[in-house]
Amino acid sequence: MSEDRLRYERKLVWDSLAKKEERKEVFDFADGYRQFLSAVKTERETVNWTKKTAETKGFRPLFPSSPLVGEGRGEGGKLYLPNRSYGFGLVVLGKKPLSEGFRLIVSHIDSPHLDLKPQPLIEEEALGFLKTHYYGGIKKYHWVANPLSLHGVIILKDGTKKEILVGEKESEPVLTITDLLPHLAKEQMEKKMSEAIQGESLNLLIGSLPVPKKKEDDNKKEATRVKGALLKLLYATYGITEEDLVSAEVQAVPAGTAKDLGLDRSLILGYGQDDRICVYTSLQALFQIKQPEYTAVCLLVDREEIGSEGVASAKSTFLRYFLGRSSGLGEAQMNESFAKSYAISGDVNAGLDPAYKDVSESQNAPRLGYGTVLTKFTGHGGKFSSSEVSAEYVAYLRRLFEKHKVFWQTGELGRIDKGGGGTVAKYLAQQNLETIDIGPALLSMHAPYEVSHKADLYSTYRAYLAFYRS
Repeated sequence: MSEDRLRYERKLVWDSLAKKEERKEVFDFADGYRQFLSAVKTERETVNWTKKTAETKGFRPLFPSSPLVGEGRGEGGKLYLPNRSYGFGLVVLGKKPLSEGFRLIVSHIDSPHLDLKPQPLIEEEALGFLKTHYYGGIKKYHWVANPLSLHGVIILKDGTKKEILVGEKESEPVLTITDLLPHLAKEQMEKKMSEAIQGESLNLLIGSLPVPKKKEDDNKKEATRVKGALLKLLYATYGITEEDLVSAEVQAVPAGTAKDLGLDRSLILGYGQDDRICVYTSLQALFQIKQPEYTAVCLLVDREEIGSEGVASAKSTFLRYFLGRSSGLGEAQMNESFAKSYAISGDVNAGLDPAYKDVSESQNAPRLGYGTVLTKFTGHGGKFSSSEVSAEYVAYLRRLFEKHKVFWQTGELGRIDKGGGGTVAKYLAQQNLETIDIGPALLSMHAPYEVSHKADLYSTYRAYLAFYRS
């Protein structure tokens, strides 16, 4: 055998897509993803988009809609079930019974953002602010001096839901977090990057117009005239009072749409690509499936960025509940089904950035443009807080991807002892599910605007589609 055939080398996807039609397919798929990324910026918005889109693709509810799960089973081979407003399960029933196993892809729908505090509205120096608590692993300095929008809901005491969406249309105002000018920032710039911006200073500037001054106003009222005007504005616009903000779920996220990046439009710049790039590709793959050999399952989960805690996270029992009610299997049969199944944790990896090569090990770091990434393990240091997939499963995927001409590469999350991270893979493995991480590599991960490669986006979709059809 020749030396060339003995070597393993990554292959740039564009070198294998010589036909004009093939490249057009990649770019057309990316256009749909970019529109999705622009329209969906929170967990609730992702669930709503998924439900509406799934119904157009022939999916029916496993139960009639209700605040939680409801009663009564749906019909047909394509079923879905929301998990509150933060998670979603979809299934395409296969030719083989679920007891023989299934093919599962799990992606998380949460991304780093700023949450409003329960009592957020304050006034200082005749300026109105909303106090926030950051969510997930962020660099706090990324979030200052940028246009931000508000997305979410406020639930009134009587249960009425008020939708909040401000800052996305050209005609709407945006919010921002102020920063210190360089002329006065000598001490700030000498601090560690993690300390230069304090979490308690991430306050959204939202207004400065006071209520009209009256002669009889005392000093106390004088100090809160802007806050008073803002409360009046909120009541006039949404019918809410300050107490209603206690039962609010409102996020501040980067304003604006996702964009094509690069003069050749080969990349995408947008908020929340970790992990909505895997959400979109897994859903699009599932929507292409008619009746697979094994039941195909797509699960969207919340709270991955803070350790997968909560009722809609990968740690919850929702997956077993959803599959049990979809199939009628008992606990013992469900355990056997899990043992026979394969799962993919659809999540991204950190692409090799030429500006920061020192944190990556070049032999094993994934590159943008070389296809989707198979990550055997994550964790940190000596593989702590990670599960590791079996060699047999990796070999199975190699055969599968070769058969379906899927472009792929291997990857690790940085140099040993330089840091690390985790995904939902270990929580799936705890349920006796053979699980591997597969997804695109990104640049600027967890920044307000992340970078993906269109060829990797499409390769991930092709990988998921081949997996569901296996």
